[in-house]
Amino acid sequence: MKNFNFAERLIVWQRRHGRHDLPWQGTRDAYRVWLSEIMLQQTQVTTVIPYYRRFLECFPTVAALAGAQISAVLELWAGLGYYARARNLHRCAQTIVAEHGGGFPATPQGLAELPGIGRSTAAAISVFAFGNRAAILDGNVKRVLARCFGIEGFPGEARTEREMWTLAESLLPVAKVEAYTQGLMDLGAMLCTRRKPSCGRCPMLGNCVAQRDGRQHELPASRPAKKLPEREAALILITDGERVLVERRPPTGIWGGLLVLPECPVDAAQMFAQSLGCRVIKMNPLPALRHVFTHFRLDLKPLLCCVEMTEASVTDLGFEWLRLGDVAQAALPTPVRKIITSLANKV
Repeated sequence: MKNFNFAERLIVWQRRHGRHDLPWQGTRDAYRVWLSEIMLQQTQVTTVIPYYRRFLECFPTVAALAGAQISAVLELWAGLGYYARARNLHRCAQTIVAEHGGGFPATPQGLAELPGIGRSTAAAISVFAFGNRAAILDGNVKRVLARCFGIEGFPGEARTEREMWTLAESLLPVAKVEAYTQGLMDLGAMLCTRRKPSCGRCPMLGNCVAQRDGRQHELPASRPAKKLPEREAALILITDGERVLVERRPPTGIWGGLLVLPECPVDAAQMFAQSLGCRVIKMNPLPALRHVFTHFRLDLKPLLCCVEMTEASVTDLGFEWLRLGDVAQAALPTPVRKIITSLANKV
């Protein structure tokens, strides 16, 4: 596979046109580099920046994060999605403090042994925090390599991914690896985008297979079509007009550690509310909401249940009241937040 001075072109382009003012750039602090890399997984830079800044304000060091309650971590993460990242972030911080004396391993191999850090993320941290020479292969990089070098096949398939790793490692320059690595990220995010790539401004113009053959929208290949299984859940939205009843999910699994609405069949809703010390005033169904996960689709069917409290507390039963004014900051999954915020015109 022809190289055509790929690395050299990329480094020159990055220094002239790449991103140089992101809040996590210009530091060798492994904690800050790690935090940014985890947040940037499957999330755009513009979305990440305010979350990154808020996290550092609350947890300025890995020790501060390790000592925090997982509920506080999830509250700061709320709205960023892919909540397993937040749980792994917390576990990883605790592992670093307990087993590494608060310091990050410097090598990609050592970093990849930590919770929530895969091969590509470990390489990125090792490059930016420790100046090591290592290849990355995130989603943006896969798209760049597939288009530039005409790599066929869906990047998520093992064979295609192996081919891309081999190519990524062969392209690594001997020096200026940080500029090269940042350039790969920038090229994929700024020019070689999924839709409407800016080929005319690309440093690989004239040598990119996809541009040469007009295949920008064919490469990389899409995920093979697969029918996702469908599930449904009946949720009960119990409210007294100022608060809504929620419960915290177990620490693992779907929405692990987050606050959710209780699940309850419609025909058992009134009895359920009464068992919690509530007097039901009215009940009516809310519009269903579909949420798509990676491996299945979930149809949420909420039932609004307006109540008056006849007993003082439900905390002993594993539930808690969440004030409607605190919904925006609470650790709620996005679809649950949407359901609750729709209350304004219905209570």
